[in-house]
Amino acid sequence: MQFTKEKVDKGVVEREFDIEVSGERVPAVIWAPQDASGPRPLVLMGHGGSQHKKTPGIRARANIYARELGYAVAAIDAPGHGDRISRDEAERLSQEVGARVRGQGPGGGMDEARLKAMAERTRQAVPEWAATLDALQSLAYVGEGPVGYWGVSMGTAIGVPFVADEPRIRCAVFGLAGLRPGAREFEAAAKRIEIPIEFAFQRTDPVAPLEHGLTLFDAFGSKEKSMHINPGGHLEIPRYEGDSWQRFYERHLGRGN
Repeated sequence: MQFTKEKVDKGVVEREFDIEVSGERVPAVIWAPQDASGPRPLVLMGHGGSQHKKTPGIRARANIYARELGYAVAAIDAPGHGDRISRDEAERLSQEVGARVRGQGPGGGMDEARLKAMAERTRQAVPEWAATLDALQSLAYVGEGPVGYWGVSMGTAIGVPFVADEPRIRCAVFGLAGLRPGAREFEAAAKRIEIPIEFAFQRTDPVAPLEHGLTLFDAFGSKEKSMHINPGGHLEIPRYEGDSWQRFYERHLGRGN
């Protein structure tokens, strides 16, 4: 674990760092209260397709959780994203994902080649997240406190297999992703998840059809789970869902010191 950058903003410190997993550099970032000491709740945040570890939504929520709840919050660049690719590659990826979000592609915006690429990305990202969690819990101001996960869209595609195999995760927010016919490994992973789940979904999302979202929600093995379905497309989750997520984490993870 090698720290590379640090800055403080209104009582929250943001530290960028790298870890190495299977010979691959994984860029990461952690936010925490500036005066943090001792163990505290940690939320891991998985970004969406074409985004990165410090995408505005993640950074905003991380600062709120650190400032208002005393949490540590961490994110990594998924394989093929963020600081792991060039600016030109990032721009092409943004255009491709934007087209899918607008429904300009076969199969609800996802063809077989893209599904295969996502499966490979997930296989690489799951052990990277586990190694990141190991590294984070070695920090004195994180420790072995309770851990939550947040990730919608690609953050769910990667997050479901990760959370299914990670016993340290106590609760998770997923959304904007579904269970497609024939995705047996993904379905098996969802069934292994028994922790509390909050699932956010959009009624007219061309990337994740509602019927696939309902199938994924039903597959989760959790006794405590709720699905919030709102009008609109992939990028139109209402702001008030963020308030619900914050209450969800506080209920299951408590507050930091």
